[in-house]
Amino acid sequence: MAPIKPAVMIQGCGSDVGKSMIVAGLCRLFANRGLKVRPFKPQNMSNNAAVTADGGEIGRAQALQAMACRTPATVHMNPVLLKPQSDVGAQVVIRGKVAGTYQARAYQDRKGEMLDVVLESFQLLQSEADLVIVEGAGSPAETNLRHNDIANMGFARAAKVPVVLAADIDRGHVIAALVGAAAVLDDADRAMIQGFLINKFRGDPALFTDGRTEIVRRTGWRDLGLIPWLAEARRLPAEDAVILERSASDVARARVKIAVPLLSRISNFDDFDPLRAEDSVDFVYIKPGEPLPGDADLVILPGTKATLADLAFFRAQGWDIDLAAHVRRGGRVLGICGGLQMLGRRITDPEGIEGPAGSASGLGLLDLETTLSGEKVLKPVSGVLASAPAPFDGYEMHVGRTTGAALERPFLFIGNTADGAQSADGRIAGTYVHGLFARAEARGAVLKDLGAMSNATHHAGVVDALLDSLAQSFEKAVDIAALSAIAGLP
Repeated sequence: MAPIKPAVMIQGCGSDVGKSMIVAGLCRLFANRGLKVRPFKPQNMSNNAAVTADGGEIGRAQALQAMACRTPATVHMNPVLLKPQSDVGAQVVIRGKVAGTYQARAYQDRKGEMLDVVLESFQLLQSEADLVIVEGAGSPAETNLRHNDIANMGFARAAKVPVVLAADIDRGHVIAALVGAAAVLDDADRAMIQGFLINKFRGDPALFTDGRTEIVRRTGWRDLGLIPWLAEARRLPAEDAVILERSASDVARARVKIAVPLLSRISNFDDFDPLRAEDSVDFVYIKPGEPLPGDADLVILPGTKATLADLAFFRAQGWDIDLAAHVRRGGRVLGICGGLQMLGRRITDPEGIEGPAGSASGLGLLDLETTLSGEKVLKPVSGVLASAPAPFDGYEMHVGRTTGAALERPFLFIGNTADGAQSADGRIAGTYVHGLFARAEARGAVLKDLGAMSNATHHAGVVDALLDSLAQSFEKAVDIAALSAIAGLP
């Protein structure tokens, strides 16, 4: 089958099987062939979001995929975004704007109402593109979620988009994952799948020839390729926080150590990818239950989707005690977005925007108070650091208004406007700006203050080169002719 206009959907046998990476690589591959390509994900669940050129927010993966297509990200690329605030509830963002907060069961009952919104955004992208590459969510084999589905087969059938199912062989049981999906899907859903891809293969591909033949025999789906384990894919911006839980440190002890505690609702953690890529930095994520390292030069409090809840979580790990000791030793602290709010004296959420209404004492390291109210701020920003004429580009994505004497000592300037705050000695600082480390100049200035040298590369250039590398690998590993035919390309 072929769609009305060229399009193909990459679904997966589960979460974190590499769907986002596969879509990004294919977007760059077809863009390099001269096609006008657009990424699309009907429904995403992630606290790692990006601000779009049209003033909204979408999942970070779709922003990366837009970059792969060499086109600005728009809210139509991810029309429904769920941002978890608790284990059973999430903020719902429709076309870039907050539409409310729903408990999981209530959202399941209402998500079918959003199909028209999803289809309208998809059709808009189709109208401007030669090819739309769609990413699914989770797995279509989660048949308990099939009712009112807009993320996988519900969308694919409504939009008449053929599906390629991806599986992760690094997890094991890859034959069972694909054959099992074929077994549990109903006939109409199963008929949407036109082929499969196997991702993250290590070793000699010839050793899995019989396995691939067995999958084809049992499913009737076309074998579209065996994607090798691509180490460079780990350096692309990640969307799912599960990747952070797998590695406490990326490198051995280097010149400086930077530690980030893994808050329960951590958001926008790709802020730190440029630091993780620095040879002069020993970057560590600190897992719950572990102490903040006593030899850290800088502790960064990251963004969070639920500031008051994560402040309580921070204290429950004993990290407030560790941070106080770090400060006494002369260590530096930087708070970003929710982390900035935590560094103040008090946080109040009178309207229950991020959870139950309430307030709590902050960590008291900056003379600031924050009230979570008003409309969400979503905007790209640029400027220079206050301590050096080092430019940065980034974005703001937050609710809340922060006041206090510490703002009289700005951490940076957005245009000519003072922004952020810092202590009198400059060792404690905070800002609402995400993406602060992406530009070489700003990252280099921060590392210089810690006594380290930067690699002096703009992170966007690094990511762009990685996308080209992915595309080149896919040219060799994937049956692009067959995939193009499935998508309906001439």
